[in-house]
Amino acid sequence: MMTQRLFFTHDHLNAELEVLGCTPFDNQFAVILQSTIFHPQGGGQPSDTGWLGASQVLKVVQEGDHVVHYVDRPVSPGVIQARVDEDRRTLHTRLHSAGHLIGNAGETLGWMPIKAHHWPGEGKITFIRGTSAQAMDAEAIQRQVDQWIAANLPRHMALDDGTRQVGFGDLPAYACGGTHVQALGDVGQVTILALSEKKGALSVRYTLN
Repeated sequence: MMTQRLFFTHDHLNAELEVLGCTPFDNQFAVILQSTIFHPQGGGQPSDTGWLGASQVLKVVQEGDHVVHYVDRPVSPGVIQARVDEDRRTLHTRLHSAGHLIGNAGETLGWMPIKAHHWPGEGKITFIRGTSAQAMDAEAIQRQVDQWIAANLPRHMALDDGTRQVGFGDLPAYACGGTHVQALGDVGQVTILALSEKKGALSVRYTLN
């Protein structure tokens, strides 16, 4: 049975979850839950960490149909109190939402985002030229992103046949399994660091202040 990903529809950081299994693995323990509030690594976003009861969640990965939680000590089957590390989640959420905005900004100039990396200190969105691509520079991307954040556009999400779409205001939504701010004012200050083009791909590096 596939792990139910509660973060697809909710922003809960605390919940009572059901432990289905706990298996020793490489000096840690791999835990399967019936449903989870923990985001696994993937989609350009690092995994959540936190706690299952008194056990520390060290990493979370998607393995087939299951979201597997690697913890430092075993847990028993049954209901357990789960808590996501709020500071880590908030940082990753802001970075991921900022990345979407940069993708949207590039698209307004005729560029197509093809790859995204939203890790702290490594934020980068990669584009290829569309048929109507215009010149893109850091100042133009910065101005557009700043305007959308200042407008505090609200998040909207939709789930269609297992595919989740996430967007803000009237901006085009992206298929995305990551976590995102509820409104763009929560992103804070985004800084476009540099643009570089190589082998037909243009990369936009960014960070948060």
